[in-house]
Parts: sequence; structure tokens; C-alpha cells
Amino acid sequence: MPSLRNGPGMAATPDQPAPGRRRFLFLQGPISPFFAEVAAGLRALGHDAWRINLCLGDRLFWQGPGAVDFRGRLAEWPHFLEGFYACHGITDLVLLGEQRPYHKPAIALARARDIGVTVTDFGYLRPDWVTLERDGMGAESRFPRDPEGIRALAARCPPPDLREHHWDRFATQARWDVLFHLASSLPFSFPHYESFLLHAPVPAYLATGLRLLLRKRETQAAAETLKRLTALGVPLYLFAMQMETDYSIRAYSRFPDMDSAIAKTVASFARHAPPEARLMVKVHPLDPGLKSWARRVRRIALQHGVEGRVAYLGGALPMEQVIDRCRGTVTVNSTVGVKAIAMGCATLPLGQAIYDVPGLAWQGGLDRFWGEAPPPEPTLAEDFIRALAASLHVRGCYYTRPGLDVAVAGAVRRLHLGVLNEPEA
Repeated sequence: MPSLRNGPGMAATPDQPAPGRRRFLFLQGPISPFFAEVAAGLRALGHDAWRINLCLGDRLFWQGPGAVDFRGRLAEWPHFLEGFYACHGITDLVLLGEQRPYHKPAIALARARDIGVTVTDFGYLRPDWVTLERDGMGAESRFPRDPEGIRALAARCPPPDLREHHWDRFATQARWDVLFHLASSLPFSFPHYESFLLHAPVPAYLATGLRLLLRKRETQAAAETLKRLTALGVPLYLFAMQMETDYSIRAYSRFPDMDSAIAKTVASFARHAPPEARLMVKVHPLDPGLKSWARRVRRIALQHGVEGRVAYLGGALPMEQVIDRCRGTVTVNSTVGVKAIAMGCATLPLGQAIYDVPGLAWQGGLDRFWGEAPPPEPTLAEDFIRALAASLHVRGCYYTRPGLDVAVAGAVRRLHLGVLNEPEA
């Protein structure tokens, strides 16, 4: 069971007088004490905070007052929620994952009632940043999508400190994740809960455990592959995979799964990339391994006649090492695209991504990418990172202290002051 204690956010001092008492409703968030501690910090500043538990896992990670259980069916959820909004005078909705089955109707009802919506998740910047954004991320983001808007916003932002200050512990994240999902799969207490997971938790955890046992060997093999391809002195390209459980794949792209995105990329590479070029397909380091991606990548490459020109990178090779050797990076809408842009690598998102902006990402289509895409404009890329850091992020992490304390304090401060999608004064 995670511990809940008074972090800095719970004793936050406002930077200016409170803009008025507000009533926050928290739905599902990070599998961490983050939401419970943010709520406690907001109460300490005179606001009200409630939580609706949708499953037993939600209940385990909310310690404190204001919690209500919803045990009905998903079809009954909008009616229940509308009554809750009205009864408690909710002014702000806070959640993670705006595309989850319970969150989509909650957001639609909130917008109809002029309730502010705040979405959090791991940062667009990694590793020790947390996103705190108005309305949604990705395609739902309000962040400027034109160079002029980005430059204007960056002009009001301080330069970011991109050094790593806080470190999350994967073991803690994994332990809390298992606790949450196994508890939520139990049939009692919340008999009608519909999980947002694509895969049943037990098979996914068993497969993930096997991948972790093999990670060191797979990472070494990937490093050797990268070294061999680099020695060829030919153009290298990267396709950065995402986890199929990532809602941004289903909600903000045309692809139902990663297989179809890989197949589209490999087919274009086979037809249009220089014959000496090589494509590396890198798996997400936390992919559960329910699919044998090495075999799938080989089969797709064979189908398109480029089995000798497409390589699979397993394990957890640092992304910076791969991007640094590449002429271009293709992904659906992963935050790897942000890293590639920051490193000056030509980038193409196949889905709807916050960085799909002229001058940052290639706008000429996949087929022309291999031979024509230039690196991002350096000054625009610098302004993009500056604006992104200052307007959509707080520093910190979800799973270990003191990073959790820092993230809680930053979130409390921004929510209290109502400063979202803008740099703090």
C-alpha cells in the first residue's frame, strides 16, 4: 500500500491571494498517491476536493475525505455524474487519460457545464516532468500548432533546465500497477467496472516479467546491431514503437495497432528510401511482450522484400543513442518525437502529435520523408522546448520522493492559481 504523507504540496503557500474557492473533482489518475496529495494541498488552500472511485484500485490510492464510489454500469455513468456536478457545484475536473471510457463522457458533460478540465500524464519532456494541461493532450491540446504561435509563447517563457533532477523507481511503479489492476479485476465492490486495459492483467504481467528477465540480453543484442549498422556508414532511420495500450494510438491516429503502423512504414521505406539505407524498429522498453515483435518485424520486412535492410532493436537501449545515429525518426505520436526534434533529427509523426508543426516535423508525407526531410529548424525547436516546458509541465515524478513531492507542489500551485497552458509569472 502506498504511503500518504504531508509533502510540500500539502502545505503550499500561494504566490498570490486565492482567486476564489473552487470545487475540484478527481477521477482516475496516476497509480500513485499523486492525486490524493494534490487534493489535500488544494484543501489546505481553501478549496474543496472530491473523488469518484470507479474500481477497487481507485479506492486503494485515495486516502482522505471526499471519496464517493460509483458501482453502476457504464451506461448509467453520465446520469450519475451530471447529478454529482450539480449537487457539489464542481468547477474543475482533474484526470489522467482523457480518452478512457469513463473520462470521455465526464469531459463532454464538464464542457457543457463550463467546468474546467485539467489532464495530467507523464511529460512530453522526459524523464522528470509531469504534464498539467487544459482540456487534453495530443490532438486535444491547446498548445500552438504554428511556428508564429510557438515563438510568441516562448518569448514569455524562461529557458528550461533540462538536467535530470529526479529519478522514478520502476520497481515501485510496477508494484503499484500490479496492486491497482489486480484489485480492480476482483468481481466484488465494483461489479460493473469496465477497465481501460486492452489486455487482461495477469497474462500481461507474466509476459512483462519474462521480458524483464531477458532485457539485459536483448539490450546487448540491440547495442551490437546498432554498432554494426553505424559502421556501414549508410543512412539510418528509426521507427519508434509505442505501447499498444497507449490510448493516443487508438484515439489520435488511423492505426488500430502497432502492426499496421510498422507495415505502413516498412512498405514506404521499401519503395522510396535510398537502397543503401537501413531502418531500425525499436520496441518500447515497457512493452509487455504479448506479441513477438522481433518475428513480426521480420515477417513484415520479408513481405516487402527488405528483410536485409530492416533491423529490430529489443531491450531498453537508451533512445538518445539510437536517435544520435539516425537521419530521421518516424513514430505515430510518441514523445520520442519531442526528443528527436530537440536532438536535431528529422521527424515524422504518422498520427496527431503536438509537435506536428511546420519547421519541427516533416510535412511532405511518408514516401518523401526518406529522401527529402530536413532537420528541424534549430531556433524553432529551441522555442518549442522552451514553451512546452514552461506552459504545460511541472517538474517531478509520480512514484518516488522527493520527485513526487515536487510534482504535487507544482500541480497544487498551478491549479490554485488557475495557471494552465501558460508560463507562471
